[in-house]
Amino acid sequence: MPGRSFTAILEREGDGFVALCPEIDVASQGGTLEEAMANLREAVELFLECADPQEVERRLHTEVYVTRFDAANG
Repeated sequence: MPGRSFTAILEREGDGFVALCPEIDVASQGGTLEEAMANLREAVELFLECADPQEVERRLHTEVYVTRFDAANG
């Protein structure tokens, strides 16, 4: 099966990091950025390997955009 590119959003949470793949709504965590990223990759690969193809298709978001913006406070 050919590989596919996915998006990873990583966020510090307490002493570690949470990693999210928004295309298929799979998340993982780790003590470092590298560990969280490796755990997310493994979780995504396991999901793609084990999930029913219809489940993958139902959850797959093909257009995901990540950006930053400024907002006034006050």
